[in-house]
Amino acid sequence: MKYIMVGIGGFLGAIARFWVGGYVYERMGTKFPYGTFVINVSGSFVIGLVMSILTERTHLHPNWRYLIPIGFIGAYTTFSTFEYETLAAARDGAWVVALANVVLSVAFGFVGVWLGMVAGRSVT
Repeated sequence: MKYIMVGIGGFLGAIARFWVGGYVYERMGTKFPYGTFVINVSGSFVIGLVMSILTERTHLHPNWRYLIPIGFIGAYTTFSTFEYETLAAARDGAWVVALANVVLSVAFGFVGVWLGMVAGRSVT
């Protein structure tokens, strides 16, 4: 059953990533990897929120951990794409974009996880 839950979550997470990334890129362009940035930060928030709820607030079946953080968020977040886009920017000589992508993604991702944990802990 855990493999089915991971598969369902991964399927939905990949579709969400495709949709969100496309939506953001259509509105903000591709000069900076905005889509990947938004996905990484929102995924960081969601994993903080979900894990705090699943581990500290509820006693739900372990399948929820397979479905949401492993399946959905694992497919939704884009660390490998983040790395590739950063390398591509550096290779193209866009060092400011590469450095900004690293610094902003790490800093905002950290804040996203922290805010998600705070939000999850406030759920009663």
